[in-house]
Amino acid sequence: MTQSIAQDLCDFIAQSPTPFHATKTLLNMFVDKGFSVLDESQDWSIESNKAYVVTRNDSSIIAFRTGTDLDRGMQMLGAHTDSPCLRIKPTPEINKHGYAQLGVEVYGGALYHPWLDRDLSIAGRVSGTRKNGELFHELIDFKRAIAIIPNLAIHLDRDANKSREINAQQHLPIIIGQSSDFNFKELLLSELADHGINDADKVLDFELSCYDVQRPNLVGLNQEFICASRLDNLLSSYIGARAILDTDTDQASLFISTDHEEVGSSSACGAQGPFLKSLLQRLTDSPAAMTQLISRSIMVSCDNAHGIHPNYADKHDQNHGPLLNAGPVIKINNNQRYATNSVSSAKFKQICDKINVPVQTFVTRSDMGCGSTIGPITATEIGIETIDIGAPQWAMHSIRETAGSQDCKFLYQALCAIVKKI
Repeated sequence: MTQSIAQDLCDFIAQSPTPFHATKTLLNMFVDKGFSVLDESQDWSIESNKAYVVTRNDSSIIAFRTGTDLDRGMQMLGAHTDSPCLRIKPTPEINKHGYAQLGVEVYGGALYHPWLDRDLSIAGRVSGTRKNGELFHELIDFKRAIAIIPNLAIHLDRDANKSREINAQQHLPIIIGQSSDFNFKELLLSELADHGINDADKVLDFELSCYDVQRPNLVGLNQEFICASRLDNLLSSYIGARAILDTDTDQASLFISTDHEEVGSSSACGAQGPFLKSLLQRLTDSPAAMTQLISRSIMVSCDNAHGIHPNYADKHDQNHGPLLNAGPVIKINNNQRYATNSVSSAKFKQICDKINVPVQTFVTRSDMGCGSTIGPITATEIGIETIDIGAPQWAMHSIRETAGSQDCKFLYQALCAIVKKI
């Protein structure tokens, strides 16, 4: 199971270079297992003990099983589809010294240096008009390496290893070739045709991201580690989805993975938006019934945690440095950057103890700040009891991150037990 689910995760990440592609891949997983697709713009006829899935903005997804009795509450798993990256600007063409470049905007809290000297491709959503005048919105993925951001040679900056600063405006535009006459939208039309979309007439807009074409891989003498782009947070998205799909239970359960977490979740399809709340309203027949449902439910906000790095151990609190392959991490912050409290933590520990899954705890150093998750946002917007957990990883927000392959199994087992409400 360890290498199996870790290898499956590698395959999922390879198919999911953007939140749009991740959502499409997740949607296909649920549809293949018999989940009925819902449309938010239509009336719903929800039946007991059935399975459904719905998306918003092509980049956020909710899948749920109604179970036999909603009065028992819902076991909810939450994650996010987005990761820090470089996004192509609306008018991106730059021509300097005969080199064709594209301007980029940094999305989220990305580490800049790891993006240099990488084989980059481009993927995302393109909108435009067809030859008959109708609008289209299509996903594309160049798949091949078409860009690079070269480093500056050390001979031209002898202090590079001490203090080189990367300016996002000056130093991150990607180089895609040598050309004095280059139109990016024409390139997109050509790529759409290569995707079998031959009736595209004009590109009106796009949401496109750069990504590293190096495939995810299992690494280590015994394949202890999984190295990949976007482990934060496609690891949680995939394993959360698998927990819902693979668990045979009549308990109501729900999986949600939303976009825009890395930039604050403030969007129509983000965790601070109404996506989850509006769905719960449609499952209940009154505000009181919805409040009762929420009071009997729990949300497991699943987002990766900072594993202790042996070369930078002093960056962790001495008693709260999670190890890779030592089990899921309960994330705690008394300033409410995480939503965990003693009650939700105790419930999670009890479940993991029943199934012999080890548990760790992360608290940041008292002299350092920490990131946040969808947990506090969902708890605030919905009022649901929430716990923040995640698999430990290294190099969070790098273009290539590392987690433990054994932790994929541990997290899967824990989330399956949550779904079953054991």
